[in-house]
Amino acid sequence: MFQLLKTLTSLHGPCGYEQPVTTWIKNKLKPIVDEVEVDPLGNVIARKKGTNNGPKMIITAHMDEVGFIVKKIENNGLLRFEKLGGHDDRILLAQKVQIRTQKGLLTGVIGTMSAHFVKFDDPSKVRNHRQLYIDVGASSKEVAEKLGIEIGNPITWVPNIEFLGNETTGKIVGKGFDDRAGCAVILQTLEEVNGASFNGEIIAIFTVQEEVGLRGAKVAAERVTADVAIAIDTTAVSDTPEETMDGSLSLGDGTGIKIIDFSLIAHPAVKEKLIQLARQHSIPFQHEVFPGIGTDGGAISLANKGIPTGVLSIPSRYAHSPVEVIDLNDLEATKNLLKQFILEIDENEEFPFLSNN
Repeated sequence: MFQLLKTLTSLHGPCGYEQPVTTWIKNKLKPIVDEVEVDPLGNVIARKKGTNNGPKMIITAHMDEVGFIVKKIENNGLLRFEKLGGHDDRILLAQKVQIRTQKGLLTGVIGTMSAHFVKFDDPSKVRNHRQLYIDVGASSKEVAEKLGIEIGNPITWVPNIEFLGNETTGKIVGKGFDDRAGCAVILQTLEEVNGASFNGEIIAIFTVQEEVGLRGAKVAAERVTADVAIAIDTTAVSDTPEETMDGSLSLGDGTGIKIIDFSLIAHPAVKEKLIQLARQHSIPFQHEVFPGIGTDGGAISLANKGIPTGVLSIPSRYAHSPVEVIDLNDLEATKNLLKQFILEIDENEEFPFLSNN
């Protein structure tokens, strides 16, 4: 899936400006699903019918990535910006960004003072993003405007993806894995079940604006009826030495099967089905209890009359930065478990809250 993820992360699509990703995914889906549409908010909704009757299954991932937006062009050509999604101001300085304009893509740098000036500054100070600026090489406001810069231009990190260390580590580093990695998992799963026998119907939803409040999922889920849902997203591991880390989730130890986060308490029947399948097929997995994150699964579980929902999480380090790190084995494990869930759903399968035992 490395090449698929490389293509997906090269696309420019921060929250609310996912058009390049929406277009690419829609075209990618056309040959392998029965129907595909883009709703008014930008969500891609695809349907693939199984060979037999059975439950309707939502599988979902979000297309947007965290980014920024141009707020003001200063007279000296520097750009002020606002955030799209959650960022840590401590990592913004001296990072390369990409600005999307009507004339094309521009490279910029979030400026910082030279190290030589630090002795005259407070080195412990973390400046708010509103005090920062982006340098696109323009010497004036007029030059910036000639480059195509306008108020409202969306901004992402500069695309980059490569192996961490080298190919033997199995780990990759880049921007936008949250959640283009989830999109890659669903696309690859749909490729692999194309032509296979399964029960029911798959409703694949690729959502917009997840990073600003699960907005796309809230809209998309109201447009469909379903019996069960699985969201695919990345999750932050806790296996590095910082004092706040507890080692409960690790890179390379398998897909995370969600138990709870701040947006969702995973439906017990769906969670147990995923654990059962993982054990049955020797797919490495971890239990995920992490209140510091939310996913589209939270919004989908509340849609209509309520949809039994589970989440598969791709472990990630350095989330919402230009150097996110994931393990390809975890990516593969997530895909394999999602695939088995689809292939092994019984024609009459239900996901009751109360056990029949």
